[in-house]
Amino acid sequence: MSDAPETSAKGKPGTITVSVDAMGGDQGPQAVVDGCAQSVSKNPDLMILLHGDSAVLDPLVARHTALRGRVTVHHSPDTVKMDDKPAQVMRHGRDTSMWNALAAQRSGQAQATVSCGNTGALMAVSMLQLRKLSGVHRPAIACLWPSRGKTGFNTMLDVGADVRADEESLLQYAMMGAAYFRNAFNMPRPRVGLLNVGTEDHKGRAEIKEAAILIAQAAEIGQFEFVGFVEGGDIPSERVDVIVTDGFTGNVALKTGEGTARLISDLLRRELTATPWAMIAGLLALRPMRRAKKRTDPSRVNGGVFLGLNGTVVKSHGSADATGVSSAIKLAFTLARSGFQERMSDRLSAVMDTVAERQMSASDSTGTEGQE
Repeated sequence: MSDAPETSAKGKPGTITVSVDAMGGDQGPQAVVDGCAQSVSKNPDLMILLHGDSAVLDPLVARHTALRGRVTVHHSPDTVKMDDKPAQVMRHGRDTSMWNALAAQRSGQAQATVSCGNTGALMAVSMLQLRKLSGVHRPAIACLWPSRGKTGFNTMLDVGADVRADEESLLQYAMMGAAYFRNAFNMPRPRVGLLNVGTEDHKGRAEIKEAAILIAQAAEIGQFEFVGFVEGGDIPSERVDVIVTDGFTGNVALKTGEGTARLISDLLRRELTATPWAMIAGLLALRPMRRAKKRTDPSRVNGGVFLGLNGTVVKSHGSADATGVSSAIKLAFTLARSGFQERMSDRLSAVMDTVAERQMSASDSTGTEGQE
């Protein structure tokens, strides 16, 4: 973050401190601590504030020499459970590891937050602690999707923060998604597409068509290329880098993709072990299959990013292992260090001011015509 301190909690110049909720994942705090150890061993500029039950965390941290002097444990006696309602956490969650991880970022002790916990609760507490960027209607969750593009991944948003989105929200998603992709992959002008039922201009709901006009007009300020409407088949394609949609559609697409990937994996495993000849063929194909698995492994880029907040928050997958947690921390570190938040906020403000001026001009024009 550009408005964050230039020193970590330890006071070392040039470092970035990531606040980590250690208690929220399905794999338990062991996987989170191991992921932290992987992260700090690869990055000398990374410091970590680890939040959770100190009686559990202190022995786990002590096992890793890489964590000495790099991790500070902040005791939080309570944990947000996966089935806790966001409203319940808002009322009674002040002693939880999730709440305190975000509070540390709000106070300036950290420049980003990572949690494997309850998505709804994390979004609610993030909005309360960090607040939305000025002019943002609702934050969005951006995920990375394996693709044929040169970066290997596309970005799609929203994938679940808000089930509905009007044309102005879709415009904001385009701006935020482009800023995220630009900084995550060092891509100067990401290609943005608007998910629709077809690529023809006449297809789609009225708000989709209006959003296409607004996004095209904002491409210059947002420093992206608008490729127009894209379809579901384009999500993993090399035609586009950022796919914009509402949270309902995005979440359904994400869960469908995950389910299809599991189905294909299960079918391949079953067919390649069905007969002795199939097993021999499987052994011959083992190396390329391992490469393909690594290429599409979600743990390499684990983490959905909350965009539209006054701070960087990465939601790691609930079932993430140590490698997944390490990837989420790396993503949070990269985004926090890039300082993209302030630039994104400035561009959003400029675009929304332009939209408001055009709406006012159109309203004045309509009023004048009525008087005549």
